[in-house]
Amino acid sequence: MRRSLPLTLPRLPIRLAPLALPLAMALALPAGFPVAAQAQPRPPARAGHGQAAPAPQDMNRIVAVVNGEVVTQSEVASRARLFAMTTGLGASSDLITRLEPQIVRLVIDDRLRLQEMRRRRIVVSDEEVAAALSDIESRNNLPKGGLVAQLRAGGVDTRVLFDQIRVQIGWSRLIRQALGQQAEPTEAEIRERVEAHEARVGQPEYQVSEIFVPVDDPARADEVQRFVNDVVGRLRAGMPFPVAATQFSQSQTALQGGDLGWVRPEELEPEIARIITQMPVGAISNAVRVPGGYRIVALRQKRETGRDIATMVTLRQAFLPFTSQLDPQNPTEQQRGQLEKAQRVTGGCDAVEAANRAAGSVRPADPGQVRQETLEPPQLRQLVASLSPGRASQPIVTPDGILVIAVCSRESRNLAQYTPEMAKAQILRERVELVSQQQQRNLRRQAQIDMRIRPSAARDG
Repeated sequence: MRRSLPLTLPRLPIRLAPLALPLAMALALPAGFPVAAQAQPRPPARAGHGQAAPAPQDMNRIVAVVNGEVVTQSEVASRARLFAMTTGLGASSDLITRLEPQIVRLVIDDRLRLQEMRRRRIVVSDEEVAAALSDIESRNNLPKGGLVAQLRAGGVDTRVLFDQIRVQIGWSRLIRQALGQQAEPTEAEIRERVEAHEARVGQPEYQVSEIFVPVDDPARADEVQRFVNDVVGRLRAGMPFPVAATQFSQSQTALQGGDLGWVRPEELEPEIARIITQMPVGAISNAVRVPGGYRIVALRQKRETGRDIATMVTLRQAFLPFTSQLDPQNPTEQQRGQLEKAQRVTGGCDAVEAANRAAGSVRPADPGQVRQETLEPPQLRQLVASLSPGRASQPIVTPDGILVIAVCSRESRNLAQYTPEMAKAQILRERVELVSQQQQRNLRRQAQIDMRIRPSAARDG
């Protein structure tokens, strides 16, 4: 009679770095995306399962002509499928139907940016796109090629993601060129910012994420507000904020999942500052009308300026994968063999790292230094807190493999210390954001955009 596997913790995430961390230049993957252990993953909706496959002639219909270049319904549908997959929504979701006008706008904005990149001879190589894609996979503990495989399995044309990454890299480069010598803050500006920060020690500051949706045409303000209200509802229902920000925000912080970092009320627009100071941690605001558009903000944490003592841990993890989904009461020979290997892992970080290599390095051994207080779920946080440095954990069984963790080091650190490097990055970010919004508005004003058919009409025929 086969014995069951001990210490089963279903849904314990294999990755340790939270997905709210910045993703270089592109897609933010939601918690629970197929990398994580899920007992019953929901397959993406396909044509013939709740959604009729659109006729080829419908997909080739022209939605808009942007400075003489055609945008087809196929491009819009591909972008919608990418959004549906990265948010965990089915492709037949009513949300996709309601968001399609905004998806059309994003496709047009990307086309305008790409045209401007070509005009200025800004070239983003395939190697740069591949490096950014590799960074996304690494940050989400995906093996090389794993993201592309997931998208293909979901029926998403991978060129949509590649093009999105290419435009984001090129646009950032274009903005740097537009800033020119103004891009680099002077030593005096950096020193002034650091001194001002030190004078505010003890005052409140807030860790904020944002989504900014512009209103270029006042006649469309109501339509944009309806869209933003819809996004707010979905965020409150559980849609990951970094995903929504990456897909829909027109702020430069979209590249970091909407992360504004730690800010003080006086650094924000007055409309936002009034709300942030009243919000509880974890709350998401309503749509807020600000100059140029609408903004959604999420309050992630509060602290006093200059004071944020955290326990920082350096970890190593070994992941021994199963070849099939685990039935805890009836494990296979391969699964019991993996458990026996995991039980033989003794010692500290070197032993765990070696075990991960022996298992094929399916997941990165080093998830990076993490803040112990923010580890999720609570079982993982409690486990890491109980481990002494240099000692491996007992095997942790998940539906798709076995995890062993070791703590290499643990230290207390004041994360609120404001360095000249942080001041420089903040000044640069503010300048980049301002120029980016100005450039995008100018492109819209100067463009010849001929909307041929409504997106929904293109889909419905």
